[in-house]
Amino acid sequence: MNTEVGKNNHQNKHHVSLHSRESMEIHGVTDVISFDEESVVLNTVCGNMAVEGSSLHIHVLSMEEGIVTLDGRIDSLTYFERESNDKGSKNGFFGKLFR
Repeated sequence: MNTEVGKNNHQNKHHVSLHSRESMEIHGVTDVISFDEESVVLNTVCGNMAVEGSSLHIHVLSMEEGIVTLDGRIDSLTYFERESNDKGSKNGFFGKLFR
């Protein structure tokens, strides 16, 4: 049995569980791009994702299993495409997020 095939199977599944806007479990995470108390930006198997709120804290971070759990006040969840070559543009997602 090829263990690499089995390993990739769990990473191709993406789901998000949100509980009372206070805790969230995300499966299918491939990378954490950035995080602070007001936003967590992740790369998932379904594209990039931003979670915004306040007092956000990451409790579980397992890149091997592709799982992130966090808690705090969750105000929004947004999926977005990667920016094109114009990474310095203030019109892109990160330009809007960090202005």
